Amino acid sequence: MFKTKNGFIILFCFIWALVFLGPYLKNMQDLNANGLERMAYDWIHLFLFFIVFLVNFYLLVPRLLFAGRRPQYFVTVVLLILIITAIDIVVHQGMKPAMMPGEGMPPPPGHRPESMFAMHSLLGSFFNNIITGILITGTGTAFKLEYKWLSEEKLRKDIEKEQLKTNLALLRHQVSPHFFMNTLNNIHTLIETDTEKAQDAVVRLSTLMRYLLYDSAQNTIALNKEIEFINSFISLMQLRHSDEVAVTTVIPENIPDVKIPPMLFISLLENAFKHGVSYPLKSWIFFELRCNESFLECTIRNSKHQGAPDGQGEYSGIGLDNIKESLKLLYEDQFLLNILDGKDEFEVNLKIPV
Repeated sequence: MFKTKNGFIILFCFIWALVFLGPYLKNMQDLNANGLERMAYDWIHLFLFFIVFLVNFYLLVPRLLFAGRRPQYFVTVVLLILIITAIDIVVHQGMKPAMMPGEGMPPPPGHRPESMFAMHSLLGSFFNNIITGILITGTGTAFKLEYKWLSEEKLRKDIEKEQLKTNLALLRHQVSPHFFMNTLNNIHTLIETDTEKAQDAVVRLSTLMRYLLYDSAQNTIALNKEIEFINSFISLMQLRHSDEVAVTTVIPENIPDVKIPPMLFISLLENAFKHGVSYPLKSWIFFELRCNESFLECTIRNSKHQGAPDGQGEYSGIGLDNIKESLKLLYEDQFLLNILDGKDEFEVNLKIPV
């Protein structure tokens, strides 16, 4: 409730309402002329320092302290407190609130002059008002700093959410348009040579497109749908590369009913095909998924060829960097991403909580 501007206003109104209720509770059993006069003086005293609170909270802190003008802020606050203190003392001397019952008895013999008590009372009121003003301005400044911090924290989280949406959107578009073009060309060829295989490819392509258009727009998706998408993607990639690339997939039969962010593994998998395949060299791709009640682990390995053409045999592009940033926003420090760049193979191991 108190993380919003209206919440802070409600909090301030409640606190000051209790403060202004104090003089009434103090004098409620003596509501004659004397009691009303003392109550009026107390309310004027409180109102003066309420003005200090408002001026500090709405003017001095935002326009001086937050603007980096700290010396001017502290000097202005001190002057404000001194001015309000002087006004309060003048009002006190002018009103001379009625004494409480039992006060004003004749002083005993040898008692100090009344002027001495007046001086002590004046100094006491002065220091009391100074301390009160410092506490009120300090409290108001602390509330203002807290509100500013909460506002900036909310803004930071909103920016992170937008950045996360952008990163995930980039990951969703990481599936290359050339992949769809090549898949359609392969299906066109299969229609004349292997009708049954062509029909299966069309079904898998439809599954993949439905996932990209609808399922990937959600914040999370069921793990079984993600695996279905991965299987369709691998099948279509195998259709493109035929028997030139050996693809091994290890996926558990019993898939737990958990949800994960969509498109979490596909960029890694597509990069494995992109950089792990080199013609006419022997190439291979390995994909394994392990999961239990507490975590999900994915291992992707691909062949690496020395002296491969540009764009092959080396991880590049937005894939890894984008995934790292997205994982930080999604899981903070609760994930593990290990990359092993060997001589003949490249391995990525990702472990996330579920």
